[in-house]
Amino acid sequence: MSGNLIEDLKAEHVRIAKTLNEVVLLGISSQEGQEKLMNAKNMLLQHLNKEDTFLYPKLEQAAKEDSNIRRTLDSFAKDMEGISKAALDFFSKYEGGGKGLEFVKDFGHLFSVLSMRIRREETHLYKVYEQLHQED
Repeated sequence: MSGNLIEDLKAEHVRIAKTLNEVVLLGISSQEGQEKLMNAKNMLLQHLNKEDTFLYPKLEQAAKEDSNIRRTLDSFAKDMEGISKAALDFFSKYEGGGKGLEFVKDFGHLFSVLSMRIRREETHLYKVYEQLHQED
């Protein structure tokens, strides 16, 4: 993986958020909205896979020797359980369309938890990775 992992992950965050917003603009019940929703789901899954493949192994290695990194990783792992459930439930519920107000409420919840996670990753987790990467 290139030395620009964190930049790549941040760019993916932007693309995922943009695509989810496009779902709202197009409407969840439209064909285009459905396609965007599945696109957002696929982008999110690819993003998580990239983190699991390239980001977390290095952090896990460092956590063996640094209790602060261990606590950070444990906190992020616990947090991710709830986010994964919310995302999977949302994508499952709306893969065939949905109702206006209910969709907007559910979308708002998903977008909120994803936004908070992204902010936490970018301000905490990615900084830890960058510090470790500088030490190599």
